[in-house]
Amino acid sequence: MRFRRWHRPKPYGDTSRKRAAFLRKQRLEREALPLFADEIAAGQHSVEEEMACRAVWWDEAERIRRDQRAVWWRKGRARLFALPDRLRARVREIWRTCPYPADPASFADFLYQIAVGKFDPWRPPWQFHPERTARITRGPSTFGEAFRRIGGRKAGIGPGALDVDEMLYCGNLGSGILFLQSRLRPVDTGSNVHFAASHHVNAAQRLEIEIRGACSDVELALIERLAQATETRPVVARRVVMGGQS
Repeated sequence: MRFRRWHRPKPYGDTSRKRAAFLRKQRLEREALPLFADEIAAGQHSVEEEMACRAVWWDEAERIRRDQRAVWWRKGRARLFALPDRLRARVREIWRTCPYPADPASFADFLYQIAVGKFDPWRPPWQFHPERTARITRGPSTFGEAFRRIGGRKAGIGPGALDVDEMLYCGNLGSGILFLQSRLRPVDTGSNVHFAASHHVNAAQRLEIEIRGACSDVELALIERLAQATETRPVVARRVVMGGQS
């Protein structure tokens, strides 16, 4: 822990400025009541006596101050070791680098700020933390602008795409992050689907896109339109929910 080491205190510093200040104080006391100046002077002690008293007082005051600080440090350490192990290790780590003075009052305030949630020990305010914002693409004009490929075997969506088992993409159109999985399927020419094989150059296959995530109807239509703009094969996009399809 980052605690300040205390060495043996220095004795009281008897300086000419302190002596002059004490003598000035006595003079002002006499001048404040000139009619009683002699009586006041008789009750005043010498500067030597004053310096000797201050030396005794200084040592005693330093001892009391050290005892008080030791008590405060012990209280702070007791609060520290009452924390859960993981949080205690983190608090010890950031205390070593924080800008607080290494004294018990600062340490007590440091623990208090954490206890009341004033600052997050995992994101201390004296360290720079870049803003974490989701990458959102609003109103994309192309599929590649809206979604980034994160997996696959050969190629992606596009006129020159190879026949692949599946491709994975991710993106965010505004409602939340979406994960897309595309697969090529053979077209059943006998089925009554909304895309006719005769309308596409490469009609032997169709591209199915499964969408996982919060996807609105507008976004679903947009994904299908953007994907179809880059494909010669029919494209069908559909949402997939946990545990099944929708």
